[in-house]
Amino acid sequence: MVRVAPFVFVLLWSSSFIAARAGLWHLTPLLFVAVRLVISAAVMLAVMLALRRSWSALRGQWYHCAVVGVLTNSVLLLTAHYAMVHIGAAPIALIQTLNPLLTALLAWPVLGERLRPLQWLGLLLGAAGVVLIVGLAAVAGPVQLDGLLLSAAGVVGLCCGTLYFGRFCRGVPLLEGTTVQLLAAAAASVLATWAFETPHAEWTHGTVAAVLWNAIAVSLGGMALYYLMLVRGTAARATANFYLVPGTAALLAWLLLGERLSALTVLGLAVSSIGCWLVSHRK
Repeated sequence: MVRVAPFVFVLLWSSSFIAARAGLWHLTPLLFVAVRLVISAAVMLAVMLALRRSWSALRGQWYHCAVVGVLTNSVLLLTAHYAMVHIGAAPIALIQTLNPLLTALLAWPVLGERLRPLQWLGLLLGAAGVVLIVGLAAVAGPVQLDGLLLSAAGVVGLCCGTLYFGRFCRGVPLLEGTTVQLLAAAAASVLATWAFETPHAEWTHGTVAAVLWNAIAVSLGGMALYYLMLVRGTAARATANFYLVPGTAALLAWLLLGERLSALTVLGLAVSSIGCWLVSHRK
């Protein structure tokens, strides 16, 4: 499972961009995130009750899990979805790939995780591959710049949540910890929707499918795999998988939406893949 987890995570996280683009045609962005996280939290709570799992397994660390949930889910998704209304998914995917480099830089002083020179080379190759994929689209205009700055704030939240998880939550049981994280994230997203948005929704079949996919496959499956990789490995290895997301999302858009797949995208995906392998490779 640990060997397969990175590949499944990349596929799920990449698919979330396509589903979000479809859902945001008919849902306001903060409402989309709030509904997505409420569904995810409700499913996890139902599983907890069905299995009669005890909250005592958290050993008083529920508040740490709540902080992680708000940072890695609410902050990241709310900013990304709001930005996605104004700019394309590819530049947002580019900004999210700042997470591996930022996490690697901070993991040394915060978690004591050091990288070998070959792994630093992998991080730089991953960043270069993403730049090849997106090109200059990320700085095409002031509207995109504002959206990218907002997305960057979400990436900072993801990075802080990743390091916080590595510092305080590695010993927490996955089921109980994930349930608390999603409950806290859902509550924060509902509050943000109420405070900052006038919600609007058109519940078409495509909208329902997009919300359910991102709620169950990505927020439940994808984030569970992300936390699993953090528990079993280092923060740098887990976050390095974000380098593969823009290229994989481009491939999925080509297969599912008929969007053009350029030679630059293929080259960027290849370079990012090499960089991700270098970071994840053990001695």
